[in-house]
Amino acid sequence: MAQLAEKTVVVVGGGSGIGKAVAVAAARDGAQVVLSSRSRDKLEAAAQDIPRAVVSPVDMTDPASVAAWQTTLPAIDHLVISASSAAHGRFQDLSDDALRAMFDAKFFGPYATARAALPKLRDGGSITFFSGVLSRRPGFNCSGLGAVNGAVESLAYALALELGPRLRVNCISPGMIRSDAYAGMPEDARKTMYEATGESLPVGRVGTVEEAAEATLFVMSNTYTTGLVLDIDGGHMIRQYATR
Repeated sequence: MAQLAEKTVVVVGGGSGIGKAVAVAAARDGAQVVLSSRSRDKLEAAAQDIPRAVVSPVDMTDPASVAAWQTTLPAIDHLVISASSAAHGRFQDLSDDALRAMFDAKFFGPYATARAALPKLRDGGSITFFSGVLSRRPGFNCSGLGAVNGAVESLAYALALELGPRLRVNCISPGMIRSDAYAGMPEDARKTMYEATGESLPVGRVGTVEEAAEATLFVMSNTYTTGLVLDIDGGHMIRQYATR
């Protein structure tokens, strides 16, 4: 991972969860890290754990915020957009508003943010998006989430072609990761969910944010890797689903 020494890495979603783990790992490897998300408080708290981290808030769903954020960026080497949103519900029940809000946060927001950062990205740099396993292995009550994940992956493929060879573009597709993304759930329900999902996976457990971060650093650092959707899912693609 020596390729990250003295590089500048921007992590959108870096205030918590996988994004923070990516920022911690990149800084440990010698990178200068810029943390971005909507919550300045979360960013400043995360920065306490990351040497030399710089905080630059942005709301990816607000064009004015994205435009202002772009002006604060230095020249950068790698852009990671891990911030996400999930809306679950049956196809016939999920509201249009919930679906549109998810696409704004997980597709249109990252699309606009990557485009805004493009002039600041140095030649030989990279963009890393985040999708999720439901794009290619759907589950019940997740049609909208699977659709937005598929859109993110298609964007990564297309940009890898369009922006190469100047930039590489990849996508991390996590399975269930033990993170504060589920902090809003009651503790017992969260524990039951982790255990049930883990039992269905070949590795026998759910993942960690550190494992997702390791994969992200790989696609950032490996200069022969582009147009890749990398599943970090404990074998979710071959898991044994329960019957209907």
